[in-house]
Amino acid sequence: MVDYSKWKNIEISDDEDETHPNIDTPSLFRWRHQARLERMEEQKREKEEFEKSKKQNFKNLQDVKKQISEGKEKGLDISELNSKLEKLLEEEKGIKKKEDEIKTKERVTPWNVDTISNPGFTKTVINKPAFRQNEKLSDEEREKRMKAFIKENEKLLKEYGMLRKYDDSKRFLQEHPQLVCEDTANYLVMWCINLELEDKQMLSQHVAHQCICMQYILELSKQLEVDPRSCVSSFFIKVQEANPEYKASFDDELKAFQERVSKRAKEKLEAALKEQEEEDRQARLGPGGLDPMEVFESLPQCLKECFEKQDIKMLQDTIEKMPQDEAAYHMARCVDSGLWLPEGGKKAENSENNGEIDPATADPATADPATADPATADPVTADPATTDPATAAEKNE
Repeated sequence: MVDYSKWKNIEISDDEDETHPNIDTPSLFRWRHQARLERMEEQKREKEEFEKSKKQNFKNLQDVKKQISEGKEKGLDISELNSKLEKLLEEEKGIKKKEDEIKTKERVTPWNVDTISNPGFTKTVINKPAFRQNEKLSDEEREKRMKAFIKENEKLLKEYGMLRKYDDSKRFLQEHPQLVCEDTANYLVMWCINLELEDKQMLSQHVAHQCICMQYILELSKQLEVDPRSCVSSFFIKVQEANPEYKASFDDELKAFQERVSKRAKEKLEAALKEQEEEDRQARLGPGGLDPMEVFESLPQCLKECFEKQDIKMLQDTIEKMPQDEAAYHMARCVDSGLWLPEGGKKAENSENNGEIDPATADPATADPATADPATADPVTADPATTDPATAAEKNE
């Protein structure tokens, strides 16, 4: 059975159909409503004061009980604390009695439009953004994760990059939702750069278009704070039905991306060429750490002609005509770069004499390579194969 008695006593300001003719009915309703609001406000204030006193009494009881417990442990006089405790307990009884009175008063108070119903429960549901693992990964872990992703999906990634129609791309990503992630966009960027390095601009531009589509999907998911996979259909519908402004924005972003890819490819190519040049230079360095090509270019024209013609007699005469300090400087650089090997002829002569050197006929300036003076070294004993910078570099290599 349903008890309907609680609905019989409801206080409503305009619940009377007839009022005294000398009384203004709207004013009467307003007065009744105002009086009811004042009574409700007074009841609310009374209840708040009661709750405050109840909490204070409880706190005081806990403090006194704690002090009594500590006093007993220390052997102190706690008679005063016991008296205080009794007063608080009496106060607690009065508070409980007051609480019962308030509950009874609330129970018999007529309902009104403000108290006739209360919400049973409220619930708010907010879509939370999908968990992004890359945000909590270190650079090393992210790189490792991407390598594993590419290894598992490289064939699908290439297939997506070669698609041309929006409908095909949409269907492909819906069939392979694991591709809708930042790793796919990063892979497509690297693929575009490699295609530029291979001088395949047309194919690079096509893959760039697919890359921008993926980046737009990821950006849309960030704006909506949802999983990127749920934005695939929305993006392709939007881009196919786009207004001219949206389409122009998409094309501008695609063009800017293609320019960035081309610039990055040129930078990588220049860096690779510089690295190769440096490796070649390091391979050319002579025994003294100098580059034979650089040393040859720094020689006076007269010495250059001697090395170009590989004329030892001409070199010998040229050195005799030059100032001794200048000749010593240039010949020392030639030795350090490998253009000139003072002991080259001696080695050939020693090999003919079965490795025996006559101390009486040996030239002191060239007998010991470590102490030989490049300016006074006998050009006749030089190794002809080393008088050419190109052959010197090949020999050093």
